[in-house]
Amino acid sequence: MNDYLHLQMNPEDVNRISMLGLAHVGDGVYELLVRSMLCAQGHQAIQDLHRETVRLVNATAQAQAMEKLLPLLTEEESAVYRRGRNAKVHGIPPKSSVAEYHSATGLEALFGWLYLLGRRERLSELFAHITEE
Repeated sequence: MNDYLHLQMNPEDVNRISMLGLAHVGDGVYELLVRSMLCAQGHQAIQDLHRETVRLVNATAQAQAMEKLLPLLTEEESAVYRRGRNAKVHGIPPKSSVAEYHSATGLEALFGWLYLLGRRERLSELFAHITEE
């Protein structure tokens, strides 16, 4: 039985996953972190939870989050971010710029990469930096 909640892959296997595959995982990880944070902050009305999630989980907000993280990244993390940012994507949402969408894809790829490597503490550290006021 696979334990996907505590999944930890070896670096060789993670590096075989496409950047868009990592971004796919990272998108889910990032949204789960945001949703968990909102519930922990006491938001209870579903419409409030949804509105705040949408406000925080979109290309523009994620690009802004990435700007806060860039100075904190290791060389290896920066390389993953750049590869994710430079991945060929299709269909940019109308409410974000191409640059924002690419930056958000890089953030998602980074979060997916960290998650699949089992680097939960680093994920938590980076997310805390994003969300601190």
